[in-house]
Amino acid sequence: MTVSIGSDHAGFALKEHLAAVLRGRDGTVVLDRGTHSDASCDYPDFAKAVAADVAAGAARFGVLVCSTGIGICIAANKVAGVRAALCANEDAAEMCRRHNDANILCLGARHTTPPLAEKYLRVFLDTGFEGGRHARRVAKIEAR
Repeated sequence: MTVSIGSDHAGFALKEHLAAVLRGRDGTVVLDRGTHSDASCDYPDFAKAVAADVAAGAARFGVLVCSTGIGICIAANKVAGVRAALCANEDAAEMCRRHNDANILCLGARHTTPPLAEKYLRVFLDTGFEGGRHARRVAKIEAR
């Protein structure tokens, strides 16, 4: 499985932590789209890079981090084919996959500790899409 990951300066440390976690998962390839330091930068640039990887099929999933997770999530969702979800707990990480077939996990570094982020990431990657009535709803989202 290939996962594309990115962040702005506020999410840099958590992104680095999660990239290391991903590299430790058997069979996982990580595409690190930056940023590569804590120097001030603009989150839409990194959201677009990760979202493009996911939309094009270069990555199965994406992970994005900024200070709150809000801005980077909004920016990612501007790319057709992306269903980015801001998750602040394990239930959200599970349900966004199970019911919405989310393909990008967004996190807020100010509100998510590294151990919690690892849990959310694990749940996100390990949860499948239920399909059924949810597939009809996702199709309506994609038809926009």
